[in-house]
Amino acid sequence: MAELIDLVQQSLSEETIPAYMDRVENQAATLREAIRAGELDNDDFAVGLEMEVYAVERDEESSLADLPQSVFDAGATKELGIHNAEINTDPDVFDGSGLRSQADRIEAAFRAADDAAEESDRLLISDAMWTIAPEEGADSYLSDIEIEDGVTVAANMRTDPRYAAIDNDVLRAFGGEIGLDVPGVDRRFPSILFESLATSIQPHLQIPTAEQFPAYYNAAIRTLGPVLALTTNSPFLPPELYTDVDDPMALVDRTHHELRIAVFEQSVNATPNPKVCVPADIDSAEETIDRVVEDELVAPFLREWIDDEPRDSLAADTWEFQYKRSTYWRWLRCVIGGDPVDGAGDEESLRIEYRPIPTQPTVIDVVAVQWLTVGLLRGLVTTDHPLPQLPWTEAETSFYNAARDGLDADLAWLTSDGERTSDSDVIFEEVFELARTGLRDAGVSTAAIDSYLDGLETRWTERTTPSIWKQNRVRDRLQDGDDLATAITAAQESYIQHSREYDSFAEWL
Repeated sequence: MAELIDLVQQSLSEETIPAYMDRVENQAATLREAIRAGELDNDDFAVGLEMEVYAVERDEESSLADLPQSVFDAGATKELGIHNAEINTDPDVFDGSGLRSQADRIEAAFRAADDAAEESDRLLISDAMWTIAPEEGADSYLSDIEIEDGVTVAANMRTDPRYAAIDNDVLRAFGGEIGLDVPGVDRRFPSILFESLATSIQPHLQIPTAEQFPAYYNAAIRTLGPVLALTTNSPFLPPELYTDVDDPMALVDRTHHELRIAVFEQSVNATPNPKVCVPADIDSAEETIDRVVEDELVAPFLREWIDDEPRDSLAADTWEFQYKRSTYWRWLRCVIGGDPVDGAGDEESLRIEYRPIPTQPTVIDVVAVQWLTVGLLRGLVTTDHPLPQLPWTEAETSFYNAARDGLDADLAWLTSDGERTSDSDVIFEEVFELARTGLRDAGVSTAAIDSYLDGLETRWTERTTPSIWKQNRVRDRLQDGDDLATAITAAQESYIQHSREYDSFAEWL
C-alpha cells in the first residue's frame, strides 16, 4: 500500500507535469515523423478484439463477485474493478481465415478464463452492466474507500497505481465527489469505481496506410449511432441505486437503452473539455497525435517509476505518449504501434479502436458485432459511400439518440444515392449490405458472413435488442406485481441463465 500511495502522490505532484509533457511532446514528434516516413504503413488490413466481462457467484443469487488470480493466469487481464476482466485476441489479417481465427481465439480465451473462474465457484458473464450486487449492497460496494496520506483508495478497485492516480486526479477535479444523474438516479460517489458497473467490447481495425486512415476514421464516426442502436444492452442499474422512482413502469419506459454511455462519461468528464465524447473529424493521421497531446492531462506517470527495462522498441520509446493516449477516452480513437501481423505486415501500425459497443450476451454475438463493425467500415470506404459527408453534428446527435432510445432512436444517415434519411428501415438495410460488401471484399465467404450477420439482422427484423429484452422482462414482472428491485433482479437472473445456455441472442427470440 505504501508504494501505491507514493506513486499516486508522485503522479499528482505539480513537479511531474513539466517533465512528463516534455517527453510526451518529444515522443509525439517521433511518431509524426514515423507516420510521414511510412514506418506505420502495412501490407493489409488486420483485425483484433477486446472483450470485457464480470464475475458472479456460482449460486442461485448470481451476485457480483471478485475474480481469483487463476483467471488472469489463464490469460485474461485485469480491469478497473476486482470483479472485472478483459479478454483480448492477438490480431489477424482481415480475411476469411483471419476472422475465423478471431472467432476461435476469443471463444478459447473466454472458455479458459471461465473454467478458471468456475474452479473458485465464480462464473464469467458476458454482459454490459451488472445489477445484482454482492451482499453489502451496490452503494456500499462502490463507495467503500479508505483515505491514507490524502490519497483515496477504493476497496473494490484493483490495487494498481494507475487506476488509483486517475481516481484521485478525477476526484480532485470534481471537488471530492462524482455525480451520476440518469433516469431514476441522482447521487454522488467518492470514487470513479462506479464506472466498473459497465463492460464493453472494442473491435480494432488496422488500416494499411496513413493516407487511408482519415477516410476510415471519419466514416466510423458516422456509424456510431446505428451500430450502438443495434447492440444496446444496459438499461438498468443495481436497484438500490435508484433514488427517485414513484412509477416503476414509467422508469422502464424512460431509462436509457445504453446506460453505459452516461455512466462512463459522467464518471470522468470533470472539466468543460470532456474526455469521453464523440471525437471530431481528422484531416490526417498525424492529427490523431495532436489530439492526444492537447487532451486534458490526467494522472501523469513516468516510465521509470514502474519499469526500469531499456527503451528498446517503439512502444518503450514512446511510453509516456502511449500512457497519455490511454486516457484519451473518446468513443473512437487511433492506436499507434501494436504487434506485427503475419500476412498483413511486419511493422507497427495505425488502427482504429471502436469503443462504444456494450458487451454482448454471448461470445458468438461478440464476434458477430466485430464482423459487422469491421465489414461496415471497409464497405463504406471501398464503395466510396457518401455517408462521410453527413455533418459531424448530426452523427454526434445520432449517437446519443441511440444511447437513449435504442432501435427507436432518431438516426441520421446518407443513403448510397446521397439522400438524407432518418428512416431506420433504409438505414439498417444499408448497414447490413455495406457490412456484407466489406466482408466479401476481404474474401470472406457468403456462408461465413451469413452465419454471423443473420443473427444481428434478426434483432432488427424482430425489433429486439438485448436492452429491449431486459426491459420487456422487467415490465412482465412489474405487471405480475413485483416491485422494481425484484423485477430487475429476476430479469438479470434470466439473462445470465440464457447467456450461458444459448449460443447466440437470436436464439432467445
